[in-house]
Amino acid sequence: MNLNPINFQDKFSRFDDLWSPKVIAEMNDYQFKLAKVEGEFVWHSHPDTDEVFLVLDGKLDIEFRDGRVSLAEGEMYVVPKGVEHKPVASEQCQILLIEPRGVVNTGAVEGKLTAPNDVWL
Repeated sequence: MNLNPINFQDKFSRFDDLWSPKVIAEMNDYQFKLAKVEGEFVWHSHPDTDEVFLVLDGKLDIEFRDGRVSLAEGEMYVVPKGVEHKPVASEQCQILLIEPRGVVNTGAVEGKLTAPNDVWL
């Protein structure tokens, strides 16, 4: 058993790539992933799972086909499974994602923003 706490600032200092979540912990079948985001992501959904976005630094908008949720530092939102969404950050933002192991960041949409899965820091 590891008795060291996980320090977000230390983990964020270890990578610079955008839209590429890094796993920092697991609980049962769920992973806690850090990501740096900036600009627009792709429209996508996760048909089998909800997805938690927690903003640690900056601001993040999550666009939906019928509206938008704006998150500031210290706020979170749960995107229900199957709901198409597109995260957008006008400036670099640091987020924590909580989702089941194996979830691909772009859902079924593959492209240049599809990140390798299960990359640990």
